[in-house]
Amino acid sequence: MKKILITGGAGFIGSHVVRRFVNNYADTQIYNLDALTYAGNLENIKDIENKPNYTFIKGDITDAAFIDGIFEEYKFEGVLHLAAESHVDRSIKDPLAFVKTNVIGTMNLLNSAKKIWSGKYEGKRFYHISTDEVYGTLGAEGLFTEETPYDPNSPYSASKAASDHFVRAYGETYGLPYVLTNCSNNYGPYHFPEKLIPLFINNIINNKPLPVYGDGKYTRDWLFVEDHAVAIDLVFHKGKNHDTYNIGGFNEWQNIDLVKLLCSIMDKKLGRAEGTSEQLITYVKDRPGHDLRYAIDATKINKELGWKPSVTFEEGLERTIDWFLNNQEWLDNVTTGEYQKYYNNQYSESK
Repeated sequence: MKKILITGGAGFIGSHVVRRFVNNYADTQIYNLDALTYAGNLENIKDIENKPNYTFIKGDITDAAFIDGIFEEYKFEGVLHLAAESHVDRSIKDPLAFVKTNVIGTMNLLNSAKKIWSGKYEGKRFYHISTDEVYGTLGAEGLFTEETPYDPNSPYSASKAASDHFVRAYGETYGLPYVLTNCSNNYGPYHFPEKLIPLFINNIINNKPLPVYGDGKYTRDWLFVEDHAVAIDLVFHKGKNHDTYNIGGFNEWQNIDLVKLLCSIMDKKLGRAEGTSEQLITYVKDRPGHDLRYAIDATKINKELGWKPSVTFEEGLERTIDWFLNNQEWLDNVTTGEYQKYYNNQYSESK
């Protein structure tokens, strides 16, 4: 049975990827490695925790000896690396934490893979999942392509850019078989409520302010997380070694327009008068180094692998809102911190 390691599989994007691989590839043993920091939530994947081809490993990618140990023990043939510190605001407050996880952690995985595969790369693959933020910012026109030069502007994007470069360097220097993707902003079920869409859904439910940076005209391309998981599956199994694919939602929204759409849908879902939730919008001081616009050209993955989004942003947003409204217990557990007890309850030594 083939053995694949997925890092960060209890996080937002990772949980969707783990679920897809466990459910779709019964002949593959999926090992989910997660440190269960604040954004790691095993309740995200409790529906698959008893599947015979699923194993959870609690551990930290920054611990080189530990990573070496699990590679020696399980002899992974594939790695999907999603574990990362990813919140820009947090990176501004604590850049070194992002260097430790995103750069050193990635290096540890690369070193362990190189060591255990020992040049016998047939059937092996290291897949590094990255972000469009490494490209910097766009003006009013143009799109990020796979050839766009890197120009990161935040500590978060700089740490991801560094890890991208190391992955490519290991491919060129040691022949390590890798694929790399850069994606746009994800949204969907199980999204940790520090990010814009889940934060605002929760705030609207609780009649709290909706803090919008600056004038709200920052533009982002939005990607439904389940579509992203499909793209990751395709790239891992069919992408070309030593190649990069950009994954985007083929749509752009200014933050303020997105927030107003979200407010409108939430008012209808909650039975409130139209315009009620918009009154919660509060403009706040902009954050340092805020990139004006991101937009991805996903033509390559569409042409080479046949991937395209399955939903429009409006459809995906409504599905996301419905999920949060129907999973209030999950949201309450996250906002109260109750979810952090799940590991001890489920994986205690007494069980």
